[in-house]
Amino acid sequence: MANTLHQTLRRVGAVLGPGDLSQHIDIVRLRDGRSMTLRFVEPDDAAALQHYFHGLSVNSRYNRFLAAIGELPPSELEKTLHSGGNAFAILATLKNGGVETIIGEARYAFDPVASRFEFGLSIDDHLQGQGIGTVLLSNLQCRAVALGASTIFGDTLRSNDAMQALARKAGYTFAALPSDWRLVRFEKSLDLAAEVPCAGWRAHGREMVVEAN
Repeated sequence: MANTLHQTLRRVGAVLGPGDLSQHIDIVRLRDGRSMTLRFVEPDDAAALQHYFHGLSVNSRYNRFLAAIGELPPSELEKTLHSGGNAFAILATLKNGGVETIIGEARYAFDPVASRFEFGLSIDDHLQGQGIGTVLLSNLQCRAVALGASTIFGDTLRSNDAMQALARKAGYTFAALPSDWRLVRFEKSLDLAAEVPCAGWRAHGREMVVEAN
């Protein structure tokens, strides 16, 4: 069954279009009982996404983009707004008074030839340390398995202690990157036989519960 689901999700990724994005969501329950939505970024999210990045601290933006920027450059914003094929962008949101607020984001890409899944993520500075990063990382690992990736990895600055602590807690190994002394790569092998509880586009309305200890 897992192999069939992997094949189905690959097909979904290949044909995913802007009109379909709002249908494909995951809902996870945080340890404080709140429900967090994980959904694909849509073109209409441009202003809200830039507002989110403006709200990050200078240090958080630098950690995320490895450069001192105040907002997403037009070329990067364009990539983020259009998911499909083997490259995707997702938002983590909470509702407050019926209003959806972006509290985190991630971009990921799947290389089907090498069976490798690369990602980067950020969390609102005011909400860090509340387990949101753990839940988001768990969901990304689940998406990687669903797509058939045998390895998941990311690159971060050597000075980014928070990201390294998150990855270390999740069982990633670390290695230097000879191409850039500033960076370290964190990597983890995945069990392709594992269950795939994420991917809400295959189970609409199902709520995941992820304990973020």
